[in-house]
Amino acid sequence: MNSLRSLLAVFDPSWLVARLTRYSPLPIRFIVGYGFMAHGYAKLVKHPENFAAILHALGVPAPHLMAWATIVVELLGGFAILVGAFVPLVAVPMIVVLLVATFTVHLQYGFTSIKLMSVVNGVPRFGPPGYETDALYVAGLIALLFSGSGPFAIDAILKPLYTRVAPGSRAFNCSHRSEL
Repeated sequence: MNSLRSLLAVFDPSWLVARLTRYSPLPIRFIVGYGFMAHGYAKLVKHPENFAAILHALGVPAPHLMAWATIVVELLGGFAILVGAFVPLVAVPMIVVLLVATFTVHLQYGFTSIKLMSVVNGVPRFGPPGYETDALYVAGLIALLFSGSGPFAIDAILKPLYTRVAPGSRAFNCSHRSEL
């Protein structure tokens, strides 16, 4: 009877939540990190000058600088998110890149990122993507900001260092006479 009860406990949502909640940032880290790295790599392989030309056509100031800045944010930020390193620090420029892409390119095409326009000879043709994917990436980054990087993260290894030297921690708190 106990083995049956143990087996049924696996299907109890509260039992699963209690054991798996700490791992919830992992799939977010993996998809957001890999997605950013894939986009940065694609821009690099297809020559940054081509991406700079697109930015110039969109009226983005300093298009060559912004092209390289975007590539660096996507590659390094994506890698940092993937391994869970400095997530609060790298999430901000990543969100900025997403917001710029949303407002300069995707917003005019609406929300949906997959728009089936037609099927010709069994081959689907799609329209330009909306801002859905950008919004999902922003949501993933915000979720990581709120929940932390989770286990198997560089941030988890560095956490003792952060708390030891953070303002307000015992290292900086001299308000108690015993510490003076």
